[in-house]
Parts: sequence; C-alpha cells; structure tokens
Amino acid sequence: MKSGMTSGVTSTAVVALALLVAMPCVAQAPASIRVDVKLVNVGFAVRDERGNLVTNLTQDDFEITEDGVPQKIAFFARSTDVPLTLGLIMDMSGSQHAFVKPHLKDLEMFLRTVLTPHDKAFVLAFSNSLRLVSDYSESGKYHVTALEQFEKAKDRSDYPLVGPMERRILGTAFYDAIYYGSTQMMQNVDRGRRALVVFSDGEDNSSAHHMMETVEAAQANDVLLFTIRYTEINNGRLNARNKYGMGVMERIARETGGLDFDGQGKGLAEGFRQIGEQLRMSYEMAYHTSNPAGDKTFHKISIKPKQAGLTVRAKTGYYSH
Repeated sequence: MKSGMTSGVTSTAVVALALLVAMPCVAQAPASIRVDVKLVNVGFAVRDERGNLVTNLTQDDFEITEDGVPQKIAFFARSTDVPLTLGLIMDMSGSQHAFVKPHLKDLEMFLRTVLTPHDKAFVLAFSNSLRLVSDYSESGKYHVTALEQFEKAKDRSDYPLVGPMERRILGTAFYDAIYYGSTQMMQNVDRGRRALVVFSDGEDNSSAHHMMETVEAAQANDVLLFTIRYTEINNGRLNARNKYGMGVMERIARETGGLDFDGQGKGLAEGFRQIGEQLRMSYEMAYHTSNPAGDKTFHKISIKPKQAGLTVRAKTGYYSH
C-alpha cells in the first residue's frame, strides 16, 4: 500500500485558463491547447471566518509551496471560467437503494443549478459491479430520467460495465466505483474542473482497490470527491461498521479537497447547496513543480492566502509516479 495522500504530476496538461479568462462571454466552447509541461493542477475553495466562500481573489493573493519550497503559478482562474465534468456515483446495494428514489427531484434541481452548456455530467450506479446509467450530457433531466429507468429495471445486464465484472453476487464495490469514476470515466475528457458526488454509506466488501488507491486515483486525475452519506441506524445507535464507513467517506472527501455530508433529514438539501456553491465559486491553479517527475515520493502542497482570516480547502499533496 502506498502511504500518505497521493496524486500524480500531469506530464501532459491542458493550458486553457489564460485563454478562458481573456475570452469574451460568448456562447461557444472554451478553447484549450495541449502542451507537454510538468504541471501540478489544484482546484481549491476559499472561505472567510464566517464560512462564506470568497470569490474575488487573484493569483497575487496566494502563496503556494511544495514540500515547503515556493512554486511559481503557471495559470489561475475562477472555476466558472473552466468547464466542469461531474460524475454522480450511486450506491444501489441493500438499504442504499431506497435512499435514491425519494431524492430524484432534488438531484435534478442540483444538476440544473450546477451545469452550464459548457459542462457535462454522467451517472454510475454500483452494488457488486459498476454500471453506466447515463453518459456525458449537460441535461439534468436526461440523467434523472435515466436513473429512474435504471432503478425500475429488473435486468440491468444491458447497462454497460465500467471496470471489471464483480463475481461476488451480493458484494458492494465502493472503492472500485470511485476508482473507475476517477480514471476510466475521466481519461478522455479535457482538463478542467472534475468532480464526483458519491452517494453511499462508505461500506465495501468486494473491491479490488483499497481506500488509498482510490484517493490516489482521484488526486492524480484532479478529481474532487464530494460524499453524501446515508447510514441505516438500528435501534438509534451506530455500529462499528457504520462508523468505519462514515470515517472513510469523510477522509476521501477531505484528502481530495471536497466535502462530506450526512444525507439524512435536511442534510441532503444542504449538501447539494454547498456542493453547488463550491463548484461554482472556487478557483483553479497550476504550477510548474520544482521536483522531478516520477520520483515515487509524496509531495505536500500548501496554498496560503496572504489575507488574514481566510482558509483554503484543497488536496494536500500528490504521489509522483
């Protein structure tokens, strides 16, 4: 197992942000240029002392270090200037299956709020294996309709597999779902904002990948993980398995720069609101690393605002392959 919080240095990155900032606001797809440079990409959010997101900062308002060494910012932009690829990963195993259906309208409203014509989303569902419910589209209604049809389907074998077929009939492949959502589903999309919203209780009993491989995959592909927990509580108490699953979801969100929410009660609506805020009101930054690529060590990233009273939420480092 690789220790520490991990990510990869991108050997081929998309330098689109400067172009996007300079472009007039017209209804056309953002331009991008691929160049071979050793860049580290970081998406991050900034909050003030009251917890409000701060959106009027520039690159001159930040200092970024890697392993304590100052780094030069190569490009910087607000998140709204950068296209978003958003994946929804739905746990359809056991008690989680019942959690999805009552919240489809909330989910559609969330997608309508977050997605623009330049963005795209997809939906995956998993239990013992991972299936593609709906492919890349900017339409929230399309995704919700597809999820409704998937939920009703008696035979789901016609839905495309993502990753390998799981042989365990009643397994729950939580880590594999996030791993392949961060890798296979993101490998052919342009560099930009990338995020997964994961609906689950965090319990896993059949994945080929472990937790830190999942974190590494998300960080290597610049994917923010937002987790929405639904934990079935028996007799009003959490058992050890419940607590472990909650801890897993909190950790993978924290280490990738995302957020974790309790999906029960009013928590889901609040979770959607805060996730939407962060996706619309954050920043994207990249810098030329001073460390050699492929040195197979963990490198710690620190972004510090120069203004007092501000805090940054971002991934905390990367593992250089």
